[in-house]
Amino acid sequence: MKIALVHDYLTQRGGAERVFELLCKRYPQADVFTSLYNPQKTIDMGERIVKTTFLQKIPGAAKYFRLMAPLYFPAFRALDLQDYDLIISSSTSFAKAVRKRPDAKHICFCHNVTRFLWDTETYLREYGDYRYFAPLIEQVFQLMRNVDLKYAQEPDLYIANSSVVAHRIQKIYNKQAIAINYPIDTNNFLFSDRKDEYYLASARMISYKRLDIIIEAFNWLGWQLLISGDGPEQERLKAKALDNITFLGHVSDAQRKELFSKAKSVIVAALEDYGLVPVEANASGTPVIAYGAGGVLDTQIHGKTGVLFKRQTPESIQSALLESGGIIWDYETIRNHAVNNFSEPVFFSKVEQLIEQTCSLN
Repeated sequence: MKIALVHDYLTQRGGAERVFELLCKRYPQADVFTSLYNPQKTIDMGERIVKTTFLQKIPGAAKYFRLMAPLYFPAFRALDLQDYDLIISSSTSFAKAVRKRPDAKHICFCHNVTRFLWDTETYLREYGDYRYFAPLIEQVFQLMRNVDLKYAQEPDLYIANSSVVAHRIQKIYNKQAIAINYPIDTNNFLFSDRKDEYYLASARMISYKRLDIIIEAFNWLGWQLLISGDGPEQERLKAKALDNITFLGHVSDAQRKELFSKAKSVIVAALEDYGLVPVEANASGTPVIAYGAGGVLDTQIHGKTGVLFKRQTPESIQSALLESGGIIWDYETIRNHAVNNFSEPVFFSKVEQLIEQTCSLN
């Protein structure tokens, strides 16, 4: 069986790209396709050939890939995938539009519906100039929504990363999706049952991650908080923080493993569609304090692997922190929860059963 792996664009390294990296490792003989490829900014493809679209020839397209939005659908439609028996796409937006032979199968790992089209205000509020161009952008986006709906019918099977995303696919695209929680390489994390006296937040410094309310909570409590990551909100957040809060900036993989294993808890205040950080924390034997909505409802057990708070407010985080302090955590149980439910073997066992079922259908 000849397999093609297709991803929206390989110009960054986020959760979607890490999942695509797993697919590439699992299917080493498959051909890889994407719209734009910047090897310095994304997952390590080694010696593997990455086939791109006509967008790759546009100067600056890989750097300003978001500005290419109206061109992605025609770019993916232009890919010639007629030789492939199975197409596995990894998409938050455009890769699901690829064309296949009538007798071929297309399975889409859908990390989300196209957010900038279906949740435009939330997605674009990061960009201050958005409001000036909103009327024009809305006209373009309305046309693109119609195209997105059309091409969303192409895949034979949708696999969603969480029950929240599966529901969204059903609601917007009217396509059934099977939720399989995405895995982590549990061997990449250090387990420790000895915790230091710090809490950890690990996130890009952008507004929806809600690091601001984590900082406010710890300003009030005076407890030690370490924050790893960088981003456009960094200076504003530093200005809010008191001396008990330390900004680490970008950290190496080795540093990150150590930080996760020794933290008293890892704090997550964002509403995530899935969210790998809570699972990574659990794989380190570390409980999570997280906003109780979205993907964490699939991955966390309140009182066993973490504490879920109900509102995105400093006060709600403080209450969760105080509740967590009264729990005697079983760190080995937390680690086992991650290994038994979110490891690569568990993930691919489910995925390959679905692939076999889908490919056997006439």
